[in-house]
Amino acid sequence: MQHTKKNNDVFPSAGLPPEPVGIGLRSKYYEDIESTTLHLGWLEIHPENYFGGGVHRHFLEKARKNYQISFHSVGLSLGSDQLVDENHLRQIKELIDIYDPFHVSDHASWSMSGNAHLNDLLPLPYTQEVLDRLARNVDQTQNYFGRTMLVENPSTYIDFDINEMSEFDFMNRLSEMTGCHMLLDINNIFVQARNHGFDPYAYLDAINAPAVKQMHLAGHIEKATSADRPILIDTHSQPVRSDVWDLYRHAIKRFGTVHTLIEWDQDLPPLDVLVAEADKARLIITEEARKHAA
Repeated sequence: MQHTKKNNDVFPSAGLPPEPVGIGLRSKYYEDIESTTLHLGWLEIHPENYFGGGVHRHFLEKARKNYQISFHSVGLSLGSDQLVDENHLRQIKELIDIYDPFHVSDHASWSMSGNAHLNDLLPLPYTQEVLDRLARNVDQTQNYFGRTMLVENPSTYIDFDINEMSEFDFMNRLSEMTGCHMLLDINNIFVQARNHGFDPYAYLDAINAPAVKQMHLAGHIEKATSADRPILIDTHSQPVRSDVWDLYRHAIKRFGTVHTLIEWDQDLPPLDVLVAEADKARLIITEEARKHAA
């Protein structure tokens, strides 16, 4: 399959929130977010949680009156060897038309094959054949939505022997081929660097900076193995680790002020704990902006 190189503005996006740091809108926080004034510019949702309407749509409508929204899909299965499911696209497009998210994203992974839908985001081998297939599906999705997508680097725990390129080359080429932007998950990069034995700072330095439009921060755990070192698991169930904050500071130096999400999906803490994590990200952005201006 042949692709012509596109610029990184395939479709216009909604206006960006002036406040760069956001948190995930999870059902545990619906009433607290409705009744509390937060120093946050935006909230992220998984659009699949809102396909059925009902109480979830009720609280999303209330939240949208006070905050801009980013859509982070987990079900498009962009890396599948089949086209993206049109029914899935249609339901997300309906939500896009209603809530006007400033970003729409999904992952460089797969979770569907035929009629089988898997409850995980599975890794891809980094080959030209797979890249062409992923680019085809990103093109399909962007054309359907009339939006430039953000595609997130995955969290993986295996390497493929057939890899023909590094992950950062794979992500850079995908952006060049489709015009999509990148959502860099800083915790994913750190976890993979430890598990696979590469330099996470070199990874960030190799990424095409203009393509990076959003970043994620999350917590992880260490799990003991029979090998000499533990494996890191991207659980989204902990505060952001200090080493990941250090890597994030490097990312802000490299990419500038990029909209950043605190991602916490399991063992959800009280809302004030999540907001405190957002405050840490905002402080790093402010400190680095001051250094740059000096």
